Amino acid sequence: MIDFYFDCSSPWTYIAFRNLQTVAAELDEPVSWRPVLVGGIFNSVNKNMYASREDMDSPRNRYQRKDLQDNAREAGLRIVFPPRVFPVNSVKAMRGCLWIAQDAQAHSQYLPFVEATFAAYFSREEDISQDDVLAAICHEVGIDAPAFLEGIARPDIKDQLKANTDEAIRRGAFGAPTFFVGDDMYFGNDRLPLLRAAVLRERST
Repeated sequence: MIDFYFDCSSPWTYIAFRNLQTVAAELDEPVSWRPVLVGGIFNSVNKNMYASREDMDSPRNRYQRKDLQDNAREAGLRIVFPPRVFPVNSVKAMRGCLWIAQDAQAHSQYLPFVEATFAAYFSREEDISQDDVLAAICHEVGIDAPAFLEGIARPDIKDQLKANTDEAIRRGAFGAPTFFVGDDMYFGNDRLPLLRAAVLRERST
């Protein structure tokens, strides 16, 4: 089982989300999709991330944007970064992922919803913190939007998102995308080859 901690506000996580599905299918390995709030992780253990964004035109950040586009192109994605609304409050979207996973009628649309949410934010620059944007995404993938908006307000859904975020921090995460194979942690889309090797190594023991 591959544990994948993700937040739809992260462009690198969008790329990893797309690429991980290919790797998992090739390995025939299940993925445990674990929505988190990456801002909560930054606030707890990686506050330096905010300082690194202060000068988006620094040589490092210019290169990171190029690197992002190179990786997005290889994954077959169009990513606009930074979008007009940046950073975005993704709490409702991530609660939505948890609600969809639990709902008997909606759960089959889990991955399409996540994909559509990433695309809405990073390809069309829509503000995924807004109810009307989330409702439109629900309509796009065949989810009952009123039920979705009611579900993301449930206390148990709110508590689960906090618990997932706390769990990621407890396991050593400092951002997203973060993967685990057993107790081995891997951070970033570029670590997928190492993750693949870890899965094969686990099978051989």
